[in-house]
Amino acid sequence: MTTPIYVPSQGPSSWQQFLADPEKQWKTGYSAKSLAYCWEEANGFPTSIRQTLASSSDPGISTLEPLMIIPEHKVPLPGGSTQSQNDAFVLARSDDTLAAITIEGKVSESFGQLVSEWGPDTSPGKTKRFQYLLEKLGLDNQQLDDVYYQLLHRTASALIEAERFHADVAIMLVHSFSQEHIWFEEFSRFALALGVTGVELNQAYFAGIKNGKKLYIGWSVGEARFLER
Repeated sequence: MTTPIYVPSQGPSSWQQFLADPEKQWKTGYSAKSLAYCWEEANGFPTSIRQTLASSSDPGISTLEPLMIIPEHKVPLPGGSTQSQNDAFVLARSDDTLAAITIEGKVSESFGQLVSEWGPDTSPGKTKRFQYLLEKLGLDNQQLDDVYYQLLHRTASALIEAERFHADVAIMLVHSFSQEHIWFEEFSRFALALGVTGVELNQAYFAGIKNGKKLYIGWSVGEARFLER
């Protein structure tokens, strides 16, 4: 069960203890460590994230400022005991907007399994979870076989937390430190499933109204220097 109690960070190393596999995942050149050092140095939105949000024509999105940042934030999903573990969760606001933001850190790590590989119809629990995600995202199960399952539940996590915090907006951002933009094509395919076409780097895109919440997605390119930390 996720506790509602969070402790203050003492620096980037504080993030390690919350990883699913702290020893394996905490390595220089990998997303967990790069993300932690980047966000801790910024003490708020990193430059790359701020630029992505600022690209929106909606002033409620472009002027967001973080209120709370939680590393490795777990969001419960129905259909099993496994939660969606988001690399970071941000509650942010502007003058007239409250936003729930999930951050998925990446370097060369994949998005896990495709929907076709995950096998949503192989057990009652998976079927229940998959249908729940489709409902949250306003999708049907057509043409999702080549979409990565992780992107579905990370985006649904933003919507779930938007509901929990009574936020107006849900945002899912991939914060990738890959300078070759590995997996961006796969993200673009996911965006297309949501009806978003022609996605570009460092841009925030409106992906529709989902359960009464404005949904935005985007891909932010982090600075290469954090790969050396």
